[in-house]
Amino acid sequence: MIGFADHDDMTRLWSRNFALYFVARAVSLVGDAMMPVATALAVGPVHGTSGVGFVLALWTAPFVLLVLFGGVLSDRLGARPMMVGADLARIATQSTVAVLFFTGTPSLWLLMACSALAGAAAAMFQPGVNGIVPHVARDLQRANASIKVADSAAQLLGPAVAGILVATVGAGAVYTIDAATFAMSAACLLALRIPTHLAVAAGSSVVRDLRVGWREFRSRTWIWVVILVWVAYGITMFGPIIPIGSTLVGARLGDAAYGWVVTGWGAGAVVGGFGAMRVKPTHPLRAGAVAMFGWAVLPLAVVASAPLWLLLTGHLIAGAAWSFWSVMWATSVQTHVPSKLLNRVTAYEVAGSVSGIAVGQALAGPATLLVGGAEILGVSAAVCIVGAALLLAVPAVRNLRRDPPPIVPRYVTSVDTVVAEAPR
Repeated sequence: MIGFADHDDMTRLWSRNFALYFVARAVSLVGDAMMPVATALAVGPVHGTSGVGFVLALWTAPFVLLVLFGGVLSDRLGARPMMVGADLARIATQSTVAVLFFTGTPSLWLLMACSALAGAAAAMFQPGVNGIVPHVARDLQRANASIKVADSAAQLLGPAVAGILVATVGAGAVYTIDAATFAMSAACLLALRIPTHLAVAAGSSVVRDLRVGWREFRSRTWIWVVILVWVAYGITMFGPIIPIGSTLVGARLGDAAYGWVVTGWGAGAVVGGFGAMRVKPTHPLRAGAVAMFGWAVLPLAVVASAPLWLLLTGHLIAGAAWSFWSVMWATSVQTHVPSKLLNRVTAYEVAGSVSGIAVGQALAGPATLLVGGAEILGVSAAVCIVGAALLLAVPAVRNLRRDPPPIVPRYVTSVDTVVAEAPR
């Protein structure tokens, strides 16, 4: 079977392929944005802060363990088949949880089991998210920024909608919507006109492909330094913020207020995404690291027991910082890593960046009992500042320059031949 990428279509950002991919990502991101709030508000009252942390961690742990294999399989079989299969699996898991909530109070072990299966499916999906973009767009930064704006809009709407739905009709409705978004994502991905798969080298194996991906990953100082910082961020910042933040804000201002507070993050992320669409710095990671200093405002606002408007402002600033960094990072990876290795390298950087989150989520409840939630979030702010300063101190990160997009395979005629064209 031959898969084609239309050259004329690729020259426009909003081509048929990119529009389909954008819709696939946008709808599933809306569903995903609802899940943390739905989990916090639905699981917390029944199973406590530790229950929320365990459910979130049981999604993250299988994701981290399996995402490397997802990268290898995406490079060997093609990203799209892996992503569609993952969407179908998550339709099943989210529908199951929806039924459990509609029919009663789910046990913690059932919630954890479905969360683990969904995390495993996400591990097969995520490596291809980066790898498909060069096949559907030529202006990678604008494409990444557009997707990030969609992600940000999802963060803007999803938490507030989730809070309202959980409060009025229950968590089952949120999980039903999430399942429907995965169905639409799968349909759009199936409609893409992109290469069916890449060539598999003679004598290659999964283990050999993993070694090649690791060699490419560790040979780039700017990648592994960022990932080391992100491991620390995951343990101290990104992992604890939802279990602890939802408890502290919800207890003081109410569940609906927490949904609106997280919506502030989405509003800021929209601003950051549009900013990344217009600003093209010579040193993208330097600009992104400077922006990341703004994330520290979020935990500081929670720790200070700030009023609702100030909490919203803190989340807005943090969302803008995160969104701008994300576009700079994704574009740097896509333009500096060969396309034939992109899914594997992406898998390594995703596994590294997410690994700390599972630890942070699982420890959030016990750590809160030991030292207090406010104290943990104070450490989060300090680590944020130190980490961003470290990124700026490393020349390989600070001085990384913009590069032209990589050569992308145009179509595949057999398992042994890849025809490619350099982008103009």
